[in-house]
Amino acid sequence: MLGTSLLGRLRRRDPGDVILRRAARLTLVASVVFFGCRYGAGNSTLATYGLFGTIAAGSFAKLPGPAPQRARILVLSLPVVWALIAVGSLLAWSTWAAAGGMLVVGFVVAFAGVGNPRLVGLASAFQLFYILASFPPYQPGTLPARLGGVTLAVVLLAAAEAVLWPDPVPVSYRQRLAAAADGLAAFLNDTAATLTDPHTAGADRDTRRARAYDAMAAIELGRTPATWAPTAAGAQDRALRICAAALREALVEADRLAADAPPEPIGDLAARLLRSCAETTRVAGRSLSPGAPAVTLADLDVAVGRVEAAYPVGAGSVRDTPDVQRLCRDATALALADQVRVFAVGCRVAAGARLDEPHASSGLFEYARHSPWTLYWWQFRSHLAPRSAHLHSSLRLAVALAIARVAAGVLQLNHGFWVLLATLTVLRTSAADTRTELRPAVLGTIIGAVVSGGVMLVVDEPIVYAVVLPITLLLALGVGRLLGPVWQQALFTVLLTVVFAQLGPEGWRLAEARLVDVLLGTVIGVLAGVAMWPRGAGHDLRHNAARYLAVNADAVDQTVQAVLGAAPPPDAALDRVRRRMVLVDASYWQYHSERHDPRRQQVNWGAVLSAGHHVLTGAQSLLRRNPPGCLAGWPEAAALLADAAGRLRSAYDALADELAHGRPAGPAPVSMTCVDQLDRIRPLLRGADLQSVRHLVEVDRWLAGLADSLTHIQRPTADESAGHRR
Repeated sequence: MLGTSLLGRLRRRDPGDVILRRAARLTLVASVVFFGCRYGAGNSTLATYGLFGTIAAGSFAKLPGPAPQRARILVLSLPVVWALIAVGSLLAWSTWAAAGGMLVVGFVVAFAGVGNPRLVGLASAFQLFYILASFPPYQPGTLPARLGGVTLAVVLLAAAEAVLWPDPVPVSYRQRLAAAADGLAAFLNDTAATLTDPHTAGADRDTRRARAYDAMAAIELGRTPATWAPTAAGAQDRALRICAAALREALVEADRLAADAPPEPIGDLAARLLRSCAETTRVAGRSLSPGAPAVTLADLDVAVGRVEAAYPVGAGSVRDTPDVQRLCRDATALALADQVRVFAVGCRVAAGARLDEPHASSGLFEYARHSPWTLYWWQFRSHLAPRSAHLHSSLRLAVALAIARVAAGVLQLNHGFWVLLATLTVLRTSAADTRTELRPAVLGTIIGAVVSGGVMLVVDEPIVYAVVLPITLLLALGVGRLLGPVWQQALFTVLLTVVFAQLGPEGWRLAEARLVDVLLGTVIGVLAGVAMWPRGAGHDLRHNAARYLAVNADAVDQTVQAVLGAAPPPDAALDRVRRRMVLVDASYWQYHSERHDPRRQQVNWGAVLSAGHHVLTGAQSLLRRNPPGCLAGWPEAAALLADAAGRLRSAYDALADELAHGRPAGPAPVSMTCVDQLDRIRPLLRGADLQSVRHLVEVDRWLAGLADSLTHIQRPTADESAGHRR
């Protein structure tokens, strides 16, 4: 009954037996490598590096993608592994040389991940390879054996990943985007039906709306595993992030259009444009699948052209009041079409299609013309900033590992490798998370040391430890992860004892050394976590978000001034928004991996990130149809827009101050419907030409949409309200 209960508990914690299958693969590869090298070749160095190479690459490395992709990444990482082992072996002659190397390697390996999530997944494994090689004895002559053991382990592990019990491929981010696109397309068709036949259409509109928002929630980066999130600096990952933001903005515009639908059927072109947007969105989402044809924009451009041509044009005074409500509706539909166009172009870039000149009209995709190395350098340079969460965590880890290496060398610990391993295991990006990891690390090590010491007092035959090695590997790498951190540490301690009992005659003192080393490593990790940026990414996120909102406010103000003819186009301001977006995105991704203080006010960070995209794409599409200076000769409109932009800037500044310092932001701007805009604009229309009315409606509608986006920032989602407690 006890065994059945334990098995049921393990299955509940491991749906699909993913962890147990991976543990079985690692156990098989590690056993073959260790037994073949230790007892077949009779080489302890070969066996040690083969076994720990398997554990480092298989357990500590977290790789994205299906099994063949993970296998390819492992094989391609071998040159870096060889270099780290060679450097560590050559610096092992001196404690201070090895510690200096640890400081450099620890920082470079961790910070290199700013441009590629695959490097983030390999960071811990790379650090372990250097750590293992940097400890005495200083034997440069054993370098071929060290490299041979690791190479054998990585190659066999890559083959096992692709052949033995491959993991089920989870839903990729591209598939989630395609599902969100389908949900949005269905809602767009329903909205079009509501405009043309409001009495009979829309029976299932609320259901489709809910489905669209659910699908949109699934593409939030905070809900995506770190190894699958499109966080790389390359063109395709950048395009996927832009696609997600464009879909969210398109859904917001569609929701606003549906809410403003008139009670009686209308015969304008907005419904046709919505149907064209729905078809383009659906085809663009499906183009993200491998082998699917690239999406074309011809039909969408034709539909947009018809709506733009149907706008009132010409000059001179108007005798009758323009249909501002229709202008608002058409302007919203065109703004929605702009977002759909951005999504479609982003899908073309993400699918690897050539970016033609007409598709590159938006500065959002200018990066697609640059090489991957240039894009990586831009992202790397952006993170060399005082408020970069990634810079902080990389420095913290490097300093902690260097201190641990000095302590292990000065104290002349026989297994100083375990000190650094404990520091690497305990240290997290915030002091709260580091303290949380402390208890299971210490308690599990104590339990494992007591059990190991007792066993080694009774059993002194290496053959016994050889027989139980596969069992302890399976328990430590699989069952321990499922039972919890305490069990994982305890079983990993037993595993290390079983391995080193076959490599040297230390007896029960091996368990004592393990306990002392882990305690020292955890103390160093906790002290580093408390002393260096203890508040983690949450603190950086608030300050980066405050500056992000401030540059957004500048961009909005300069865009309005450009339309009024009082300033040049806001290219520099929009570029500052893009640069700030890099830092706030990185802080946001790290923030989701930390524990949060439930007593602190929670913020809808997804809405903060969306605000910048709304400004970028909105300003560029606005200036394309409303060129700088188009409202220069209308002082009444200039006064109205300047007042609206001023109130919006005050709201941005107040919210930025609240995020940075926790001060109340005051009432948020009130979102406006087309009817509200009609009331605001009606007094200005007498004597105005129709073309200027069109420009005024579009600019005012854009500002109203920005004000509406600010109202969502302080309303956290259900997931964020829970504080992301793990």
